Amino acid sequence: MAKGKKVVEVAEEILAGFLRENGLTLYDAEYVKEGPDRVLRIYIDKEEGYIGTEECEKVSRYLSEKMDELDPIEENYVLEVSSPGLDRELRKEEHFQKYMGELVEVSLYKAIDGEKKLMGRMISKDETCLKIDVEGKEICLENDQITKVNLAVTI
Repeated sequence: MAKGKKVVEVAEEILAGFLRENGLTLYDAEYVKEGPDRVLRIYIDKEEGYIGTEECEKVSRYLSEKMDELDPIEENYVLEVSSPGLDRELRKEEHFQKYMGELVEVSLYKAIDGEKKLMGRMISKDETCLKIDVEGKEICLENDQITKVNLAVTI
């Protein structure tokens, strides 16, 4: 039986060509335990425009069929295919590079000046810290203090 990372790798391999042929990209994927259930979660994206339900359904049907054929997971699981959303979480190095200069919301393990969430424009990211500009002040947030980083949605 394939576990966590291996399940994601199998799903990524299955989807690579199909997504490319359909003008889509794989934003992220995870195989997690949520309560009593296992969930294979696939986030798809595209260069221009928004992901619609039709695209999610098409990818879901394709992946479900291929996973059934290969049967890499012995246990029951739920397959979810969706867009990463406007407030997408930045998890991979390529995400940070793509959205460099954008406004982000950073959640922290420990508060800084009484705040556990900071919003600022992303300046840089390396192996030790994420630099953001918060109201004209440059702040270096240590990577091990960050719980997650999302694109900020402003109205």
